[in-house]
Amino acid sequence: MKRRADAPLASLQGTKRHREKSSSDEESQSRQVLSCPDSSQNDSLSDQEDHRPGFSMPSISSPSFDAQDDDDSSQAASKFTMYNSVSQRLMAKMGFREGEGLGKFGQGRKEIVEASTQRGRRGLGLTLQGFQGELNVDWRDEPEPSATEKVEWFPECTTEIPDADELRDWMVVGQRKLKIEDETEFCTEDLLHTLLRCKTVFDSLDGEEMRRARTRSNPYETIRGGIFLNRAAMKMSNIDHCFDNMFTNPKDSNGSPLTKDREDELLYFGDVCAGPGGFSEYILWKRRWHAKGFGMTLKGPCDFKLEDFYAAPSELFEPYYGEGGVDGDGDITRPENVTAFRNFVMESTERRGLHFLMADGGFSVEGQENIQEILSKQLLLCQFLTAISTIRTGGHFVCKTFDLFTPFSVGLVYLLYLCFDRISLFKPVTSRPANSERYVVCRGLKPGSDAVREYMFRVNLKLNQVRNSDRDVTEVVPLHIIKDDPDFYQFMVNSNESLCAVQIKALAKIHAFVVEPTLSEPRQANIRKECLKLWGVPDKARVAPPPSDPRTKFYELIKNPDVELLQSKLTPLNSSALVKLRQIFDYRCIVGGGEQIFLLALGKSQIYTWDGKNPVRWKKMENFKLELPRDTLLSVEIVQELKGEGKAQRRISAVHVMDALILNGTDVRDQHFNQRIRLAEKFVKAVAKPSRPDMNPIRVKEVYRLEEMEKIFVRFDRCSL
Repeated sequence: MKRRADAPLASLQGTKRHREKSSSDEESQSRQVLSCPDSSQNDSLSDQEDHRPGFSMPSISSPSFDAQDDDDSSQAASKFTMYNSVSQRLMAKMGFREGEGLGKFGQGRKEIVEASTQRGRRGLGLTLQGFQGELNVDWRDEPEPSATEKVEWFPECTTEIPDADELRDWMVVGQRKLKIEDETEFCTEDLLHTLLRCKTVFDSLDGEEMRRARTRSNPYETIRGGIFLNRAAMKMSNIDHCFDNMFTNPKDSNGSPLTKDREDELLYFGDVCAGPGGFSEYILWKRRWHAKGFGMTLKGPCDFKLEDFYAAPSELFEPYYGEGGVDGDGDITRPENVTAFRNFVMESTERRGLHFLMADGGFSVEGQENIQEILSKQLLLCQFLTAISTIRTGGHFVCKTFDLFTPFSVGLVYLLYLCFDRISLFKPVTSRPANSERYVVCRGLKPGSDAVREYMFRVNLKLNQVRNSDRDVTEVVPLHIIKDDPDFYQFMVNSNESLCAVQIKALAKIHAFVVEPTLSEPRQANIRKECLKLWGVPDKARVAPPPSDPRTKFYELIKNPDVELLQSKLTPLNSSALVKLRQIFDYRCIVGGGEQIFLLALGKSQIYTWDGKNPVRWKKMENFKLELPRDTLLSVEIVQELKGEGKAQRRISAVHVMDALILNGTDVRDQHFNQRIRLAEKFVKAVAKPSRPDMNPIRVKEVYRLEEMEKIFVRFDRCSL
């Protein structure tokens, strides 16, 4: 039987009138009022439902209610201010009253339904032991996230680099140790134990739940890798900016750039323990063909993934895996690999060394996170050793480290402190605050560091010798020597304690975000935009370079459909040509050995040639092993060269560059011929891979001044001899 729409209102008004009566006749008056609704209604239903007023009564009550009733109603409504007015009216219509359940007899649930505590696909009722207690760490007073960061340097070292005789007595071998709890020489015991307790809390937590909470809690999380291969590339961008571009634009002591795009020398850099290669991708994105990289890392799943360099030309990077070259294993802890890599770098840089080296080594320590520093001690040593072995005087170094609580780790940092002009321990915002990761950044390698290099080499030999025993190298610098340098010691302690405090708060924040899944960090989007703008990185998604056909790319590069100018050939140097020359000092000549053609590179081995005749038809180079950066247009000739000696001698095809038009997207056609040749030589030096004898060589033609052409015949005479 249908009720009239105004029944609830009449019922509620009746209830209010009932409250105005005295308490002595309250029950009888209530019965009279409850019989007031229209007789067409179902009396029993109306009676049971309408005597239960809701918490939104003030919005539907009669204006005749007295002030006391209004106060009571407003107090009841104020308890439910977290709900919007629509939901309150709906509950009122259903007869909700605080402390009672819904239903004909008030049998409904009285308590609010709790939020689900089910985590992932865990079994129902499972509780996580680590999350039963509180961390008692206040993380809400963390500083506001900012794109601006401050770099703090260690005080300048005034101690001379020790000689080999002094260093010989520094190494200490003792009992192997696999605990960190008592390492309180460089951090207070309270901070260290609090940090370890915060880490231990997450041991029983599912990894996926931890990652979700970490993603929501970190204001810098959405920066991610951006246009690059991975987050490591963005970290390098972050570090490079904070240190005044000292890696992509190194400067001398007077502030003048060491390398310039218009000059001949390349920016040489190294990248070790850094697969898949994010650091190198950033450097090559910033400097392109004006840089040349050398890398060594473990072969296998951790190898460089050069084919995934979407933002930068990977053709400018040459992996070398130590002993055996491209066939080596890349294990940096093997002394022969370090030596082989050093020799290769020196040969490739005219014995000058690298401008800087980057190291990003690490490995999984799942279940042993608290002793990550101890487990990775040899890796850290070998990265430092490789840096001092390959960097030129005045060069720079950046390396990832973890906790620095043990005398061994701090001793390694002290050795860098002795060998470089300045060093810093820096945690970029792109490094998650909850982990122990930080970077040691070193500026300006001092001359005379060979003794330290040889000492580190001996320490590595000792570590390999005691690897499978209960003995270990516990110190590389005696503790009393470190403490006798108060500037270094105090800075080291302050750095450890400040980073430790940041990590504790970050872990507590993740803990809170795991316990309360509704928490989120609202500033992520804005912080991402601010950081990318500050670092000069486009706020774009990472996409693979679009494929293009050679004809379309050719016209896109030359920006002119008229190719007549490109069809002009070099003038043969014969007697008739010599007669026409007025000033021989204005001319240059080269020795040709084949037909002049144009070479167009679209990246990797996608290389096409055109003979310069109409119509324009580009042909893929077949049976030719060569890799060049995309958007490159050269004037070349293919020449047969002899390689090897005696019976092992064989013919190979080589590319000889006669002129450069466009180099990896840089149009150099408006440059003087001499400048174009210099840039072409720089470009060829960057793409050459001496470690790959299976590849076809590429060279730049030697250019002679016309007045010195007799040098050509002198060389011919030498070759005939």
